[in-house]
Amino acid sequence: MKRESNGSAELKVGQQFPLTIKRLGINGEGVGYFKKKVVFVPGALPGEEVVVEATKVHPKFSEGRVKNIRKRSEHRVKPPCTIYEQCGGCQLQHLAYDQQLKEKRDIVIQALERHTRLNVDQLEIRPTIGMENPWHYRNKSQFQLGLKKGKMIAGLYGLDSHHLVPISECIVQHSATNKTTQTVKQILEDFGITVYHERKRTGDVRTIVTRTGFETGEVQVVLVTAKENLPRKQLIAEEIKKRLPEVTSVIQNVNKAKTSVIFGDDTKLLAGNTVIQEVLGDISFELSARAFFQLNPIQTVKLYDEVKKAAQLTGREKVVDAYCGVGTIGMWIAEGAGEIRGMDVIKESIADAKKNAKKHGIENAHYVTGTAEHWLPKWTNEGFKPDVVIVDPPRTGCDRTFLDTIKQVKPKRFVYVSCNPSTLAKDLQYLAKDYRVEYIQPVDMFPQTAHVECVSQLVLKMSN
Repeated sequence: MKRESNGSAELKVGQQFPLTIKRLGINGEGVGYFKKKVVFVPGALPGEEVVVEATKVHPKFSEGRVKNIRKRSEHRVKPPCTIYEQCGGCQLQHLAYDQQLKEKRDIVIQALERHTRLNVDQLEIRPTIGMENPWHYRNKSQFQLGLKKGKMIAGLYGLDSHHLVPISECIVQHSATNKTTQTVKQILEDFGITVYHERKRTGDVRTIVTRTGFETGEVQVVLVTAKENLPRKQLIAEEIKKRLPEVTSVIQNVNKAKTSVIFGDDTKLLAGNTVIQEVLGDISFELSARAFFQLNPIQTVKLYDEVKKAAQLTGREKVVDAYCGVGTIGMWIAEGAGEIRGMDVIKESIADAKKNAKKHGIENAHYVTGTAEHWLPKWTNEGFKPDVVIVDPPRTGCDRTFLDTIKQVKPKRFVYVSCNPSTLAKDLQYLAKDYRVEYIQPVDMFPQTAHVECVSQLVLKMSN
């Protein structure tokens, strides 16, 4: 043991060594072991034998880059994107799509093995639901502006760098957002608009944000500026609508802060409507510039259908849509519920949820501002005991107080929608005494990336 420990300590930055890749990590990197210490290698695939150069050495793990592939995976493919390795927005374009789906299921299994004491072999973890066409699926782009050889460029910052990679055609973006961004960039150049310089804090426009309705074809453009004064802004808005008739909303958002956050607090309408329309199934939504909406509408329908299946509604159940946002999930399942109550801490979201429910004639849904920790016990004390609770938390997972409330209120079914397998696993372990995990259904919302969404059905144990 002592000799091996010394050998492990000898690994230094720049050193090259052979490595067999065992699996994919949660960020899409290859994972192998050198002298019993884990090594993360971006771009390497399970089953490959590679020569790695160490780039970072930590006490518990190391990072490296591929210098040579001695044995290639049969699932390795040529990435179709010409700037795939510089951009960093996608991590798995070099892996065949059917295998991406299998590896994403494995990422869920790894999280459960690492963070729970559940018998993973006995859990029903279903095959990942993928896309027929895993390209051009994103309905929104946020491209930073910069200068290259005196010309305006729009793109994304490279992986782990502050180098702006120009992108003229992103193949995971809807074609309308690509076309719109490039045309708007050209219009800004034509009007002599300057690019914001982060260090000097000079210039006009920071970011071009574009969102399209897949079903309606409507497009929204948001120009994020560093100050309120944008030269010739009305002429620019008119030119955008002239060259791009599909653009029905032109917005200016002012962000004066020195920050990497895209949006500021001040939003102004320049032309058209303040919102664009989008349709999921039979439900239409109004999307304002800063409203949250799923980025992959095609898979969102599949995801919400899985929520509906997991809820197992018969028309009589009392349902709580915790942290409901604008009420999307609740509206999707409303027809099968006796009563739906939703809450969110953002009062604007609750206002939108009420408006959306009214617009669609959904009379069995009621929305309030506040936390589930406040409302659930209050409702229970008043005699409203939910049969089903649905939650779709941020990447950080559920608040511990919320989970304690679930344990206290004890709904028969708890449907957990998660975008982070690690926090999902930790929360499942916390609920394990009271709830049985019936099944976990992974859904691929972001093909070509390492992200995986899950719908988990939890059932109250009979002893409770």
